[in-house]
Amino acid sequence: MKTLLLLPFLLLLACQTQQQPAATSPIAPSTVSQVISQLLAKHGPEHEFRIRRGVSQAASLWCEADGSPEDFEQFCLEEFIADAAELDMVFERLEHYFEHLYGYMGGISLELNRQIHEDRGPIHRIDQMFGAYSPSANVQEDFFNNKIAFVVKLNFPGYTLAEKNELGGSWDGRQWGYARLGDYFSARVPAQVLQQNNQVYSAGRLYISEYNIFAGRLLDQNQQRLFPHDMKLLAHWNIRDEIKANYGQADGLPKQEMLYQVMLRIINQDIPAEVINNDSYQWNPFSNEVFREGQIVSHHPEDVTRYEHLLANFQAMRRLDPYYPTLDTYIKRRFENSMEIPLEEVEALFREYAASPLLRQLGQIISQRLGRQLQPFDLWYNGFVGRGGISESELDKITKSRYPNARALDDDLARILRDLGFDRQMSDFLASRIEVDAARGSGHAMRASMRSKPSHLRTRIFADGMDYKGYNIAIHEFGHNVEQTISQHMVDNYFINGIPNTGFTEALAFMFQKRDLPLLGISQSDPMMQHLEVLDIFWDNYEMMGVSLIDMKVWQWLYDNPQATAHQLKDAVIRIAKEIWNEYYADVFGEEDTPLLAIYSHMIQSPLYLMNYPYGRLIMFQLEDHIAGKDFASEVMRIFSLGQLTPRHWMQQAVGRQISNQPLFNAVEKALVAMEN
Repeated sequence: MKTLLLLPFLLLLACQTQQQPAATSPIAPSTVSQVISQLLAKHGPEHEFRIRRGVSQAASLWCEADGSPEDFEQFCLEEFIADAAELDMVFERLEHYFEHLYGYMGGISLELNRQIHEDRGPIHRIDQMFGAYSPSANVQEDFFNNKIAFVVKLNFPGYTLAEKNELGGSWDGRQWGYARLGDYFSARVPAQVLQQNNQVYSAGRLYISEYNIFAGRLLDQNQQRLFPHDMKLLAHWNIRDEIKANYGQADGLPKQEMLYQVMLRIINQDIPAEVINNDSYQWNPFSNEVFREGQIVSHHPEDVTRYEHLLANFQAMRRLDPYYPTLDTYIKRRFENSMEIPLEEVEALFREYAASPLLRQLGQIISQRLGRQLQPFDLWYNGFVGRGGISESELDKITKSRYPNARALDDDLARILRDLGFDRQMSDFLASRIEVDAARGSGHAMRASMRSKPSHLRTRIFADGMDYKGYNIAIHEFGHNVEQTISQHMVDNYFINGIPNTGFTEALAFMFQKRDLPLLGISQSDPMMQHLEVLDIFWDNYEMMGVSLIDMKVWQWLYDNPQATAHQLKDAVIRIAKEIWNEYYADVFGEEDTPLLAIYSHMIQSPLYLMNYPYGRLIMFQLEDHIAGKDFASEVMRIFSLGQLTPRHWMQQAVGRQISNQPLFNAVEKALVAMEN
C-alpha cells in the first residue's frame, strides 16, 4: 500500500533550453554582484539575505531565451518586493493560484487514470495512453517563460536542508510557508522529459496492477489444488497476505510453501508467462510444469520483463540528472530533498535494526511457537496478532457482509472515525473529504491537491464483497486519507500542507491499521496483547528493513553500472538480495542464498519508496508511545496539523524526540520478559 501524491515536483538548481539540457546561465557573476548592490542601495541592508539569495538563485535559472543580462538586471530591479505587506499579499495570491492550478491538474490526472487505478473492467490501449499523459508537464516551463517562476525565486529564495534544520525551530507557519515556496521552480526540466517519465511510471504501475496469480489453478507435487477455485492473488501483496492468513490453519504450511515457490519464480523470472493474469492454465510452481485440460503444455518464461520495468525507471530518473548540479542522482534527490534525511543515516538505522540480537531471540520464540525450523516465508509470521480468536474465513464473512461494495465503506467512514474518538462534527467533516473506490491493484490513497476536492481511498473489493485482506488494507489507506485531509485543511497555509515525507503518512496509516478489529466490534481481551503487538511490529519491520536495504543497494548499483542490460540488472538484484539475506537473515532462518526479499512490487513501480514503510513503523511506534494515556483523536489532530516541516522539527514538536530504533528496542525487551513470565 502506498499514498499517491498529485503535487508538483520540488526540483533544485538547473537551467535548460528546449534543445540543450542544463545550459549554462548567461548571467555572469559580475552582473549578479551589480544587481545585488543596486537592490541593497535601493532597499537597505535589512533585506540583504533575500536580495543575495534571490538574485543568485534567479540568475542560476536564467537562460538566453529569457533575455539579455540587461533584461535580467531590469527584471530584478522591478520585481523585487521589499515591502512586507506587499510580500505577504503576493504570498497569499500565490497560495490561491497554485492550489487551484495544481488542484485541477491533479483532478485531471485522477480522471485520466480511473480506468487504470480502479476496477472498471478491461483496460484498452486508449486508457493506457491517457493514463500515461501528464497534463501538468508544460506548467513548469510555461512559468519560466512568462517569468512567474522568476518572481517566486527572486522574492522567496530557497533554503538548504541544513538551514531549515538550523533556523526552522523559531519559524512560525507563515515563515515555513515562505521557505517551502522557495523550494518551487528550482530546476527547469523539459516538458517532453516529464511526459516520458510519466509514461514509464504509468507502464510500471499497470504492469504491477495486472500481475495476478490464480491460486485456484496452482498444483502441488501430487497435482492437487490447495486453494479455492476462484482465488486470485495480486503479486506481491495478496500472495504475502495469503501466506500470513495460513498461520494457525491445519492445512496452512503446504499452502505457504507453494506460495513461497511462486514468489521465487517471479523473482527469478522463470515463471511461465502463460500463467500471469490468466486462469486458462494450471501450474505446478515446484516443477514449473504448465497444464491445460490435464495435459502438460509448452510454456515460455517471463524472462526479464520485471527487470525491464525497473531499468526503465532508472533510465527515466537518470534523464533528470543533468538538471540538478548538486543533487545529480535520483538517490540524492530522494533522500536529501524528498525525504530530507541522508541515505547514510537511513542505512545506518536499518542495519542497526536488522542486526539486533533481539530479532534472533524473537526468531527462536517463533520457531518454538510453530514447532518447526523457520523457513524464509516466516518473515510474514503473524501469530502475535490473535484476531480476537476469529479465523480469517470468519473475518471474511463479517467484512463481506458489512462492505458488499465501495459505497458501503464510504457510508461507514464517519462511524469509524467516531469509534476512534473524533467528535461527530469532525468525523462528518473528515469523512466528507474522502471518497472510496474499488481498486484494480492492491490499494492506495490518492491525495487531493486542493481543499475543495476529496482524497480517494482505493482497496480491492470483489463481486461478493470486501474480504478481510481488502478491509485491512482499506483501514490502512483510510489512515493516509485522514492525514491528507488534516494536513491540508488544518495547516497555516497551502505551501506547508502535508507531512515531512511519506514515512510520516505511513505512520498514521499503520496506527489506523492496527485498530482494524476493534473497528469491526471485535475486542482484544488478551492482557498480553500490548506486548504481542510490540513483537508483531518488531518482526514486521525486520522484513521491511531488508527489502529497503536491497532497494537502496540496487539503485547504487544502477548508478555504478548505467549501461546495464535488464539481464545484468536481474542478476544484480538477485545477488544483492542474497547478500543482504546472508548478512542479516540466514542465521535466523537457517538458510542461505534466498532472494526472497526482492519480491516487493514497489521496487518495480515506485522507485526508492520502500524505506518509507520501516521509517513509518518507527515513527508510528514513537507516536503510539507518546499518545498512550492521551486522547487519540485530539493528538492525531494536533500532530498531523503541524504541516510540512523538516523531519527533525516535526518529530520534536510531535513527540519531543528524534527518530530512533531505541524506543522500540526497549519495548521489545519488556515484551520478551513478559512472555517468559
